[in-house]
Amino acid sequence: MQSRPGGLFVCVSPEFFRDRNRIAKLAVKHRLPTIFGLSAWVEAGGLIGYGANLSDMFRMAAVYVDKILKGAKPGDLPIEQPTKFELVINLRTAKALGLTIPRSLLQRADEIIQ
Repeated sequence: MQSRPGGLFVCVSPEFFRDRNRIAKLAVKHRLPTIFGLSAWVEAGGLIGYGANLSDMFRMAAVYVDKILKGAKPGDLPIEQPTKFELVINLRTAKALGLTIPRSLLQRADEIIQ
């Protein structure tokens, strides 16, 4: 007896990101719900994305660069973790997979792709 996966989680990785459109399309073709760590995957056709907000992380990086350019030693700067996360849901993909996303999850979403 062959088992079939119930879903797919794709790690944030430059190698996978390059092929996000193809991976998302293949997942829908094989009726495989997907969750990703970046919203760009959901825009490419993935089902759900949950992860750190990239715009916020880039702003944090700019603050670090500013401090370094003003003379701070990089080794003296604290390590910071993301503080803003985002949940993005693609309802088109949910419909193509025959899934109904619970209202409670939709209410928590930062963005819903119709």
